[in-house]
Amino acid sequence: MITPDISQRAKEMRFSLIRTIAEKGMGKENVIPLWFGEGCWPTSSRAVQAVHEALAKNDHFYHPNSGKTSLRQALARYQQNLYQRPLTAQNITVTASGMQALALASQAIINHGDKVIYVDPVWPNLPEVFKIAGAQTQAVSLQAVNGKWQLDIEKLCAQLTPDHRAVMVNSPNNPTGWVMSEAEIQFLLEHCRRHDIWIISDDVYARLYPHGPVAPSFQHLAEEEDKILSINSFSKAWSMTGWRLGWIVAPASLEASLANLTEFNIACPAGFIQAAGEAMITSGEAEIAQLKQRLATGYDIVSRGLKEINSISFIEPQGAFYVLFGVEGYADSVALAMKLLDEAEVGLAPGGAFGPSAEGHLRLCYAQEPEILHEAIARIKSLLHGN
Repeated sequence: MITPDISQRAKEMRFSLIRTIAEKGMGKENVIPLWFGEGCWPTSSRAVQAVHEALAKNDHFYHPNSGKTSLRQALARYQQNLYQRPLTAQNITVTASGMQALALASQAIINHGDKVIYVDPVWPNLPEVFKIAGAQTQAVSLQAVNGKWQLDIEKLCAQLTPDHRAVMVNSPNNPTGWVMSEAEIQFLLEHCRRHDIWIISDDVYARLYPHGPVAPSFQHLAEEEDKILSINSFSKAWSMTGWRLGWIVAPASLEASLANLTEFNIACPAGFIQAAGEAMITSGEAEIAQLKQRLATGYDIVSRGLKEINSISFIEPQGAFYVLFGVEGYADSVALAMKLLDEAEVGLAPGGAFGPSAEGHLRLCYAQEPEILHEAIARIKSLLHGN
């Protein structure tokens, strides 16, 4: 096969190990798919009805680059109520997914060669999209200490010097479920203010926090011109993964630049999809509450089941909807994920996808119906006990 003549950035991109497992298992009739970060429940009928109504009203055309004014205003009110900070539509850019929001953020602030630190383990797309934009990325890893995931915030800030352009934090964290504390947020924010460093805050799982209405966030402390870009999405809290709709909260001074970048990326998100987002952001709290109840049930099933398998160890997640667990005697997460897929017909994400610090682990998404989770645990138990 002739090697294609492609760009160096395309050659250097890693292939997602999550997709490696998923694409092997997709289409296999008996596989239980717990590899992706999405629930099994369909999106609310409110969103579906909003799309029908928008299409019936001929919402078939272009919209402003930054998103519909009504949705941006609704998102500003939502953020303001959630975090008690004043915002306007100028602070909001609507995007075609949280992933596209990350791409815009990287394009907006990164110059070739800029240094960026991120906290890992982390969803692989987060550092990769900044690498594509030309950044040099460096990880500071969470550590398992006394049965909890912990961040050495002083170590992070010691490495985060004035010659760094940005720091990226995902909390609640995918894949560990770690949640950054209010004290850690304050410490890092003050450090970045002193040294003029951008904070990229991946807040996609902010509402999937069992200990309150929203996880601790930089948004609780942010001031208007703080260098903070908050990345968010409708995918997780409102069960809208396939709709591809997200948003950025940014200083108002970035509004025009983000709009211009959107023009040369996608022009604008689809209007009828934005209508679904507006329906959920204005009247979708019941759906979030129901999802959190379902996730509590799912975690209870998974945690009880995994604790019955002597070779498995894990740390209780504080947010999101994943369990990251290790299996004694297995250091290669891809090999173990393949073994579970082939022999137990359970599809899990290999920990190596999330960085070296998660190698030897597997990520299980427990956003599933109880009977599916019971069956998945039974299959895992049968395979591992059989060995």
